[in-house]
Amino acid sequence: MTPETALVIFAAGAAAGWINTVVGSGTLITFPTLLALGYPPVVANVSNTLGLLPGSVSGAYGYRRELAGQRPRIRSFGLWAAMGGAVGAGLLLALPAGVFRAAIPILISIAIVLVAAQPLITRWLARRGVGTSPSSRVAKFLVFGAAVYGGYFGAAQSIIIFALLSTFVPDTPQRLNALKVVLAATVNAIAAVVFIGLAPVSWPVVVLIAVGSFLGGFAGAAFGRRLSPGALRIAMIAVAVVAIGRFLWS
Repeated sequence: MTPETALVIFAAGAAAGWINTVVGSGTLITFPTLLALGYPPVVANVSNTLGLLPGSVSGAYGYRRELAGQRPRIRSFGLWAAMGGAVGAGLLLALPAGVFRAAIPILISIAIVLVAAQPLITRWLARRGVGTSPSSRVAKFLVFGAAVYGGYFGAAQSIIIFALLSTFVPDTPQRLNALKVVLAATVNAIAAVVFIGLAPVSWPVVVLIAVGSFLGGFAGAAFGRRLSPGALRIAMIAVAVVAIGRFLWS
């Protein structure tokens, strides 16, 4: 690995850590970068998942004030996120890469609709007396499904998780964004455990992305927690639209 290549990977990791904390889809920076540098898709995907984990942890720490009082939610949703991450990682090792790739634009499109329509959906549920509780079985099952996707590939998993939380869990966008960061970190951590020893990994790439994403995660939390609810929602929609474009034209 040349110094120039190392610098590119580090910079991509820092940018991904920043974006993952603020909105999500940091994988759309690191994964294509690794492919462009010549790494095989599976090696790039697995190394990327391992490398971005420190960024999720630092981002969650940066949101610690917004996480205050959310321990029951973290336990409740975290269990389902962990199970989904394990299943998704297992699918990566067992299924052809094209299976989930075909579904990625559809999943991200659904996320865009959920994020954009979340206020309307919440009011609609309230008028009909439908409880929006973190203990909702529907919410847990949907988070599990998002975690399966996240364990398999991970691009835009944070946007999908935030869309689900904002639809079913009554709270401010900033607090739900903080919870999203923790759940995404849980998915990545479980997937990393499954991958180690079972999937091909480039450890130099992991280290470079890990250091970059760790620093980027801190910076992203400092920036993201200052965004207004409307700005946060617009930012997520914008990143999701870009995500779809990248996959459709790649």
